[in-house]
Amino acid sequence: MDPAGKAALRVGGMTAGRPDDWTASVADWTHLDGAARARLAAIPPVSVPAGAVLFHPGEAVKGYVLVLEGTVSVHLVGPTGRGIVLYRVAAGQSCVQSTLGLLGGDAAYSAEAVADTPCRLVILPGGVFLDLLDTSAGFRAVVFAAFAARMQEMMRLTERMTFGRVSERLARLLLDEAGPDGTLRATQDDIAQTLGTAREVVARNLAAMEGAGLVRRGRGRVSVTDRAGLGRIAAGGA
Repeated sequence: MDPAGKAALRVGGMTAGRPDDWTASVADWTHLDGAARARLAAIPPVSVPAGAVLFHPGEAVKGYVLVLEGTVSVHLVGPTGRGIVLYRVAAGQSCVQSTLGLLGGDAAYSAEAVADTPCRLVILPGGVFLDLLDTSAGFRAVVFAAFAARMQEMMRLTERMTFGRVSERLARLLLDEAGPDGTLRATQDDIAQTLGTAREVVARNLAAMEGAGLVRRGRGRVSVTDRAGLGRIAAGGA
C-alpha cells in the first residue's frame, strides 16, 4: 500500500483488517471490470468504533471513503460550535467530502465525519482513486453517479433549510427516520444538530406535537403516534 493508504489507516482509532474481496458485498461494484475489482479488493477494510472521528475540517483528504457496514454522519460545524448534519453515509455509499477533495484538488475537508455505529470501511488512496477514474469506465460511472445523487440530496437540504419551517422539517425527520416500531431513538440535542437549529426550538416543537397527540416523548426517543397528522405538518399544513 502506498504512503497515503498507510496514513489513512492510522486515523480515528481505525484498525486494519485483512484484504478480502469486499467488492462482492457492494452492489454497485460487482459489475466492475476484473482489473479494477482486483485493485480494489487488494485494499484491506478497516474497522472503527462508534463515536470515532474520521476527519476534521481543514484536515488533509486521506482518500476515497466507502462504508461497507454501519453509518457515518458528516457534520458542518459553525464558529459557535452549533452544527448541522449534512448527510449520512450508509453501507454501500461513499463520502462526497472525499470525492470533492480528490476531484477538485482541494486537499482539505470542510466538514467533520463521525461514526454513528461501529463501522467497517475502505479508504482508497488518492493515487489509486484517480488512476481508476482514468482507466476504468465502470469505476468512473459508479463514482460520478454517487456524487450526483449526493449533490441532489444537498440541494434538497439547502431548500429545506432556506424555505422550510422547523416544524415541517422536524415532522419529516420523524416520519423518515422512525424505526419499524415508530420510534426515533435520538436525543433532542441530536435532533437539533440534524435540523441545524437549537435544542430549545426542538423541545418547543416536540411539546406542541405531543400536546396535539402526534408524538410521545421519552428519554432519548420520540415515538410517532399519528403519522397522518405529522404528514400534514411536513407538507406545510397546520
